Amino acid sequence: MFQVNFIDVQAESAIFDGEGWDAVVVVTPDLGAIGIDEISLLAEHGAKVDKRVGNSPTLLFAPGLAGGRLIIAPVTQVADDYADVRVYGDVARVAIAIAKDAGAKRPLLYVVPSATPKFGFATEVAALACGQELWQTLELREATGLTPAFEAIGLLSLSADTSSADKSHLLNALEAGRVLARDLCGTEPERMSAKAFADYCLQSFKGSVIKTAVVEDRDILERDYPLLSAVARSSFAVGRHQPRVVKLEYLPEGEITRTFLFAGKGVVYDTGGADLKVGGAMAGMSRDKGGASAVAGLFKTLSMLKPKGIRVIAELGLVRNSIGSEAFVTDEIISSHAGARVRIGNTDAEGRLVLADLLSHLRIKAVTAVKPELFSVATLTGHVVRCYGNYPAAVENVVANATNCALTLQQQASQWGEPFEVSTLRREDFAKIREVSGAADILSSNNAPSSVTARGHQYPAAFLLKASGLFEHGVNAAIPLAYTHLDIAGSATEGDPLYGKPTASPLVGLYQYLINR
Repeated sequence: MFQVNFIDVQAESAIFDGEGWDAVVVVTPDLGAIGIDEISLLAEHGAKVDKRVGNSPTLLFAPGLAGGRLIIAPVTQVADDYADVRVYGDVARVAIAIAKDAGAKRPLLYVVPSATPKFGFATEVAALACGQELWQTLELREATGLTPAFEAIGLLSLSADTSSADKSHLLNALEAGRVLARDLCGTEPERMSAKAFADYCLQSFKGSVIKTAVVEDRDILERDYPLLSAVARSSFAVGRHQPRVVKLEYLPEGEITRTFLFAGKGVVYDTGGADLKVGGAMAGMSRDKGGASAVAGLFKTLSMLKPKGIRVIAELGLVRNSIGSEAFVTDEIISSHAGARVRIGNTDAEGRLVLADLLSHLRIKAVTAVKPELFSVATLTGHVVRCYGNYPAAVENVVANATNCALTLQQQASQWGEPFEVSTLRREDFAKIREVSGAADILSSNNAPSSVTARGHQYPAAFLLKASGLFEHGVNAAIPLAYTHLDIAGSATEGDPLYGKPTASPLVGLYQYLINR
């Protein structure tokens, strides 16, 4: 797998030439706080002759230090009330790119510790930012045989705390999950078709503790996933475009104290279906599988870290929303797996149809599970991007709200550089899915783009509750079930909205939530 290999380093002597490292990258909020005499002297001297030193990431000639290269990466925004830990990641990315361009193969990364609580995971965030910077697309790697830029990145810690020696194990597992998620999300629709996505998952989990299964038989899909199969109807005729449902399960050793269940939207390509995307709006729609990709990556991390006490189950719906003579159309009424009669309001609102059937299956498992919480993860709406830009949104049902699921996730994810926004589900959201003719139970969507629809990212959660049967498990039900919908349309990629680098969001935040809940 194409990824960074992090290695824990706790000896200050590692900064010197001859110790096996060939560059020293220092991420610091203050030149005076570095705490290593040799580096501090070089930084102070450099600042006297080059005003960039201490103001922007700068490469210094450093005789005697590893590789003769010292890169000082100042974090200049720590005093900003509205800055968060991502400022460490921002400068680390620039600095590691300088190290790569300078020819380093084994850089040593030292993040000067901060006493400010919101920067408590600065080293981890900086290291993961390096992984984000260094990842290259699967297509490029397969076409050119490209290998990772670095043999390893050393994580220098001068702390006497022995727990810091395990930091690389955690980060390598998180980054392995993020690489898998990026590969799945960012790869073009023929190389990462539904079948190829499923096969890539199976290969990635081969020999691991993750239990896997793939549903591909059309009769079974149409019986058990009728809404999903409607979306896929026009793609069944093309063998390589046929849909899949990937089932994943992580079971820990010992007692199970909590259960987490995930539905992941994996629309491997979205033409919009009969409500065809026009005017260039189809470009980038191979990235509409970011939710399923992030969930798959989460399981890669789980397979390596094997946390105790938690059982994690997922269903990934992998579908191509094709246009053709077999395509499903607006106005059709289709019964969901849970038995809700759904009138199709717009075939380009296909992701919620895929998720509804997955959630219905997970609902059945959750009823008998230990302390279950359900999630859907999806690049679902343009509205969430209009509302929150590059931030994902969490929309929870009243059961989840009662135990602060979304707020807890927001807190955990923000500490690790993946901040969330929390949206509230309201009665107006259920009014939007009312089917006025009486012929069906609910309407899947209105017929306008979500980006210009009031509450366009909130009301799909109301639909998912109704279509999946989860609405019947509210606070007054015999078996209440907590459910949170995560719309990651704004955070799944960075930079260019069509072809920017996938981020694997919200994998890191979700993992922290799982182990700390």
